[in-house]
Amino acid sequence: MKFVTFDTGTGEPRSGWLREGCVVDMQAASEGRLPGEILELVRHHEDYMEEAGRIDRSLGPDAESMLAHAGVYPASDVALLAPIPKPPSVRDFYAFEAHVIAARRRRGLDIVPEWYQFPVFYFSNHQAIAGPDALIRRPAASTALDYELEVACVIGKEGRDIGAEEADAYIFGYCIMNDWSARDLQREEVKVGLGPAKGKDFATSLGPYLVTKDELERYRAGGRHELEMAARVNGAELSRGNLRDLHYTFGDMIARASADATLYPGDIIGSGTVGTGCILELGPEVHRWLETGDVVELEVTGLGLLRNTIG
Repeated sequence: MKFVTFDTGTGEPRSGWLREGCVVDMQAASEGRLPGEILELVRHHEDYMEEAGRIDRSLGPDAESMLAHAGVYPASDVALLAPIPKPPSVRDFYAFEAHVIAARRRRGLDIVPEWYQFPVFYFSNHQAIAGPDALIRRPAASTALDYELEVACVIGKEGRDIGAEEADAYIFGYCIMNDWSARDLQREEVKVGLGPAKGKDFATSLGPYLVTKDELERYRAGGRHELEMAARVNGAELSRGNLRDLHYTFGDMIARASADATLYPGDIIGSGTVGTGCILELGPEVHRWLETGDVVELEVTGLGLLRNTIG
């Protein structure tokens, strides 16, 4: 299933799920406000849209307003927000070897041997989450705004000291993640030996929806998934990679994150940037830093398309 957080124009976020161009309100379903035949199909996660169309026609000219009252909306009539607007925490890892090698080479550095000993992460700002089509503001002190093409998993149940081999049982689903970066701020603060902080804390995009892990089983390849990942700026493709190229699996990441620490439902675990997945890695000869008005699109097989505009 594809879970969403959405707004019908009231300014009050709602939870629901997306299927065949339609958003179904979870609260309406739980309260039994959906027409009985649709509700029965929704409960079984089947193709309720065909049934919805049949009921729509039977309801006559007032069908749209009646279905809206029941909590069924055309996806084009609602605004999608980040699927987890305020997660308990956001841990972003550094798990793609190709990205680490290329990004450090740009700075004249070799990959450190310790990177191969365990997966590392930093905590990002869990209160600065943006959703699809949101405007992303560049920090006032920065002139080097960058995107980062990533996938995130969302923790589904509480756990501590989770082994890598059992970690899949703790994953609820996956979504696209854009770990926006102010590279000039980041470059200066990491010299001190802490961070990144101000180079990262202004925005992280998640979306457009949260896909339950069962939907991705067809793409599974051992402990990884065969998911094509691409990034475009103003329609021009700059980045392409695949989630299968993770050096550390999400199981490895969850094991590291949960060692002597408790993970909670809704916690975000980011993969880190895929190889070629940011301007820092590509270099200025490929593309300039992001500017006001640029449209950035991240697309991942099975996870949809996450679009944001620099505003």
